[in-house]
Amino acid sequence: MLYEIDNAALIIIDVQKAFDHEKWGKRNNLEAEQNIESLLKIWRKKKYPVIHIQHLSDNIHSIMHPSHEGSKFKDMVKPIEGEVIIQKKVNSAFIGTNLEEYLRSNGIEKVVIVGLTTPHCVSTTTRMSGNLGFDTYLISDATAAFGMKGPNNIYYSAEEIHAISLATLHEEFATILTTKEMMGMMEIGTLK
Repeated sequence: MLYEIDNAALIIIDVQKAFDHEKWGKRNNLEAEQNIESLLKIWRKKKYPVIHIQHLSDNIHSIMHPSHEGSKFKDMVKPIEGEVIIQKKVNSAFIGTNLEEYLRSNGIEKVVIVGLTTPHCVSTTTRMSGNLGFDTYLISDATAAFGMKGPNNIYYSAEEIHAISLATLHEEFATILTTKEMMGMMEIGTLK
């Protein structure tokens, strides 16, 4: 079934300078920010709603604390006049923010989610979006993960973390698409 794409919001999660820090380790999808920028250009051209999510930690030692350069948006996705900025302190962009209220009061039923990182804020926001009843799309190559160790002290690569995160979301909380697929849908004005 096809749905009109008009008024679908692009939600850009935590594309901040802190994620360039070496402390995170190896990352996949090094082209994620370029893909986000490509989608953002289309959204701006069509004058569809754009929402920037910014993680601001309360911990003064965190590189995402407002006093640190890492809390700032990366240049390629800096908000422009008229675009919404929502600041959060936890993984979900819906918790402790007005995101749900903003979407509902503006008649936005469809959201396209991109940003950083796949297993954390992107996944948590995507799950909540689906649970709240929004028609949710997650762009697989416009998000990225870092490798990490599990509680068993086994290291899981960034690609493994990313793939498993997407698998747990697909067709339950969101429709997973690539940037190319989403751009194709934007051209014809409909979503699957």
